[in-house]
Amino acid sequence: MSARRQYVRPMDGWWRRDPRFLRYMAREATAPFVVAYALVLLVGIVRLSQGEAAFEGWLEALRSPGSIAFHGVLVAVFLYHSWSWFRIMPKTLRTLRVAGRRLPGWAITAAGLAASAAASLLMLLLAWTLGS
Repeated sequence: MSARRQYVRPMDGWWRRDPRFLRYMAREATAPFVVAYALVLLVGIVRLSQGEAAFEGWLEALRSPGSIAFHGVLVAVFLYHSWSWFRIMPKTLRTLRVAGRRLPGWAITAAGLAASAAASLLMLLLAWTLGS
């Protein structure tokens, strides 16, 4: 019997050849930014538990130019992350039917974006109302 070599798939950037894989990898690359922001918020909660002076110090750190630049990058990354998840939402949901007709993918994406925008606006108005 001859010894056959096991096939090993080359891992040399296979994901760059197909635009779908490239979009998938870009979406997955946003995950560390989500974790980083979760840690920023967690530090804020810890500082809040340590008293007013510690929390004010954390707020002051957030006002630094580096932090503002970091948050600008985060906004761009989160917008892409959100947009990409809303785009794949119709592919991950069961087929939705309204009045016996299949709901098109663009309508599901638009409904998700509208619900997100409405919730964000409501939170902004609530924060503005409670803050004044």
